[in-house]
Amino acid sequence: MDRLDSRCPLPGYARPSILICLLILTACLLTYPVLRTLSLQLLSVVTGSYVSSTYSIVFVNCPNEQIARDIARAILDKKLAASVNILPKASSLYYWNGEIEEATEVLLVGASF
Repeated sequence: MDRLDSRCPLPGYARPSILICLLILTACLLTYPVLRTLSLQLLSVVTGSYVSSTYSIVFVNCPNEQIARDIARAILDKKLAASVNILPKASSLYYWNGEIEEATEVLLVGASF
C-alpha cells in the first residue's frame, strides 16, 4: 500500500500528466492552421503539383480583353478559381531583349478557393 500512496497526487491537485496532455492539446489546437498550411506546402513541393485548399491570387497580363475573357472562362470552367476580374487598360513596362518596352494590356486577376 505504501507504493500506491507514493504515486497518488495530493488531494485537490490534478495529475501532472493530465496537465501536460492538456497543454499539448491546447498548443496543437492553436497551431493547427499553421501546421495545416505548412503540411500542404510541403506536399505541394514533394509532389511537384499545386494543392488546392490554399488561398491564391494570380495576376495575368493579357494582350486584349477577348483573350482575357477566354482565359477567365477556362479557369472558371475547370473550377481553378472562385472568381476572376478583368481590369482593362493596364500599362506595362518591362525589359525585352535588353531594352525597356511599354505596352497597354488587360489585367486578369483570379482568386482561388
